Amino acid sequence: MSRNIKRLAAFLCLFLGCYTVLFPGAAHAETHPEAAFMGYWLSQGHDGVFKIDRCGDTVCGHLVGLQYDGTNVPHDKAGDTMCNLLMLTDFKASSDDAGRWNGKILDPDTGHIYQAQIWSPRQDVLKLRGYIGLPLFGETQTWTRYNGTLGPVCKMPH
Repeated sequence: MSRNIKRLAAFLCLFLGCYTVLFPGAAHAETHPEAAFMGYWLSQGHDGVFKIDRCGDTVCGHLVGLQYDGTNVPHDKAGDTMCNLLMLTDFKASSDDAGRWNGKILDPDTGHIYQAQIWSPRQDVLKLRGYIGLPLFGETQTWTRYNGTLGPVCKMPH
């Protein structure tokens, strides 16, 4: 073996060894790939918090935190409270793109349901892409892990 190949092999062994020590949950993520999505997520505009969890054999998400004036909880187009509104539904692992999950997202302002994808490019970051027809015709948002508190009736602190 050439000296460069030996160096590369040594680097890879060192990297993989460090990776398993620094990220012990990686093995869990391989057997439960949806684990990267579970928990609370702050929307890109910092105006909503979503709780993503298992819903039967799929992954779903409820809107559990909102920015509002403290007296009037926002309502959707149908007039229902947006507190605990199920907005992300039927997410399943994509068969053709490792790491991406396909499902649906509700736009509470219009009542329309769009196709969507979620994926986690790195720890504590979630990408959500809503689209019509093909993912090419959509918009991607970046959400971050939420570790804050929520008040009564889905109230987010200012």
